[in-house]
Amino acid sequence: MIAAESSAELAGVPAELRQERIAQEVESAGFVRVTDLADRFAVSVVTVRSDLGSLEALGRVRRVRGGAVPSGGLRHEPPLELAAREHERQKAAIAAYAASLVQPGQVIVLDVGSTTTAVALELVARRELRDVTVVTSGLNVAMALEPASDRISVLVTGGMVRPLQHSLVNPFGSLILEQISAHLAFIGCNGVDADRGVTNLNFAEAEVKKSMIAAAREVVVVADGSKIGVVEAARVCSLSQIDLLITDATAPEQAVALIEQSSVSVHRA
Repeated sequence: MIAAESSAELAGVPAELRQERIAQEVESAGFVRVTDLADRFAVSVVTVRSDLGSLEALGRVRRVRGGAVPSGGLRHEPPLELAAREHERQKAAIAAYAASLVQPGQVIVLDVGSTTTAVALELVARRELRDVTVVTSGLNVAMALEPASDRISVLVTGGMVRPLQHSLVNPFGSLILEQISAHLAFIGCNGVDADRGVTNLNFAEAEVKKSMIAAAREVVVVADGSKIGVVEAARVCSLSQIDLLITDATAPEQAVALIEQSSVSVHRA
């Protein structure tokens, strides 16, 4: 526990380290007051509240009146860079097929995430593809598309930056999406289940995904096999709202069969 350290020792520690130690204390104590944390780290109450907000966005804690409690068993969301190294071959195959669906002159919405980032790279590799507009809430997705700026125009949605996924969320994360009508939306997620639909680990990003779905004429969910049959905390949409699921050969057969029974087309890349 960080309680063994004095306030003098903890004063001035970097924000990342302070937040990690706050998360550890909340997990250990079960409830920690904002004022106690402010005294412990010799920072303002405003700073502590900001730290707790960041930790809540990561699924590490849950804010309550006066302080914070453990997140209640929510699975921790990995950083984008770590997620990109998981199931790389499957994500590359999914991305190649997804990118092949895009036609010249189309407007597409490209969600945040490691698989959708792979889609962006595949779009760049398609040198014959021109006059495409990509609307994205992912800062890294926008940067990945920059080498093809002469062929692909990029529109970033705006909103508040969420560092873990380099994503943009509410407030103001959905305003641009409300003004467009895209041909295709490529949506990433953490789970696809026949009963619970498409789900995500983070609630803020789930809200933006809903706006992306509403902005597109056709919705394509890209999810590697480890996410099929999985249900996470934040619901994005029902299966009736998607047109195509692109997954891979590692997806559980029974879970895929149940999804197909819901009249969703499934392609195994």
